[in-house]
Amino acid sequence: MGYVAGETILDDEFNAFVASSSDPYGFNHFAGTGATVYGLGQAAIPTVAGGTTTIAAAQWNSLLAGIDNIANHTNDTMTARTAVTAGDTIAIKSAVAADLATLAASVAAGSPNATAISAGSELQSSRSGTRYAGSHIVEHSITFSNANEARFFFNAGGKIRVNLTRVGNGGGSATDKDDSVDEMITAMGDFDIASLASTRSGTTETLTTDGLAIGFQDVTTSYQTVFLLTQANGTYTSMTLKGEIKGNATQGSTTNVTIKMTLTDADGGDILYTSGNLSSIDQFENFIGQTDFATKLMLPTTAQGLNPVYTLSGSAETSNTTA
Repeated sequence: MGYVAGETILDDEFNAFVASSSDPYGFNHFAGTGATVYGLGQAAIPTVAGGTTTIAAAQWNSLLAGIDNIANHTNDTMTARTAVTAGDTIAIKSAVAADLATLAASVAAGSPNATAISAGSELQSSRSGTRYAGSHIVEHSITFSNANEARFFFNAGGKIRVNLTRVGNGGGSATDKDDSVDEMITAMGDFDIASLASTRSGTTETLTTDGLAIGFQDVTTSYQTVFLLTQANGTYTSMTLKGEIKGNATQGSTTNVTIKMTLTDADGGDILYTSGNLSSIDQFENFIGQTDFATKLMLPTTAQGLNPVYTLSGSAETSNTTA
């Protein structure tokens, strides 16, 4: 059976390359709608009717072009090919199968090598109501139009990013406690929630709870702790910073992700100075300056081949508590 454009070839093999929904996966399963950890929401390639249908050069070219298009986004190296015309030898079956498997694996991993990713604008920013000696707890939610679009976003390399900043001092000038907060901010860095795992760009302080293997695909309807950092090097070694996530449904049906961030100063020796004993010391000398948790998206773009790309339908601050 010759692999030559215009000759009768194995239509069922072409259809498997295009539409197989089991391993080895076809193009439409990882690049089209897909399911579970597969799917990018791209246009599906048509299959051909059964029997001894002749596979035209244009049909093969649409598959090869689709492979290269997705590879441009995932930054995977594909077998070198040129478009075929009637009479040209069509790409060897094993090379096509190997390239499809490579792309399916990349999509299932959340396109970790994609570089066509752009930081979106700040969605939510939650500042502590006052300077405090206790905790600042914030919940932000990200909502997608449907479960498919949520999956397409994360599979293409999209992430939810959370940052923490300190926007004021505890006392008249930065105190040891403020410095401790700054160290926790550095330790967290960019907190990114991706498809299969989460990361923090910081490396310092003690990672007391390590749930960084939890990503979008792992959400349940109850909060799971992604990380708990405990200060190791500063003056206030009881200070902690925790990140948690949950969804509105289990994997496959999730349309909403909620992130809960908690900065806690567990030092029980801090009090608010009163007017009778100030002695030129700020009332909030032993407090933390105001802190701010902000959320944005790291967005897949069309710069390297994907079109369309998917993003959120809305976001909200669901709680902001200073105690």
